[in-house]
Amino acid sequence: MSHSQAEVTQAEASGEFEPRIVAFLCKWCSSAGSDLAGVSRMQYPSNATPITVPCSGSVSPMYILSAFKKGADGVLVSGCHIGDCHYIEGNFLARRKIHLVKELLGFVGIEPDRFRMSWVSAAEGAKYSNVIKDFVEDLKPLGPQNKMKADRS
Repeated sequence: MSHSQAEVTQAEASGEFEPRIVAFLCKWCSSAGSDLAGVSRMQYPSNATPITVPCSGSVSPMYILSAFKKGADGVLVSGCHIGDCHYIEGNFLARRKIHLVKELLGFVGIEPDRFRMSWVSAAEGAKYSNVIKDFVEDLKPLGPQNKMKADRS
């Protein structure tokens, strides 16, 4: 059993729900902001599993649905600030997808609050830390996401 699996099992045994988050992070900004938070030893929950993507605009709604199907309680997509995209318009594309994704989640029965987008630059380690803290706290009252989770038996 891995360290994170042991933490989840221990949290479940104590009755305290700890949400699992899949975080799709832009290679150029948000992933670097996450790294800065880590090397700066900023304290934030370890609930998020980071997945580096070339651009927030490249994250398909299918990736988000797949994360929920594989057991995520929440999904974060984080990219460069509007106007600072390495690919010029990628974050504009990501921003246009927000409404569509939230509608799609509601259609399949998942609370739209389980999905979040943020804009974090490479120099904003503290902001990344706060985004994760806030998302974890907002997911706790929702409890585990079981509507889409694939049966693992």
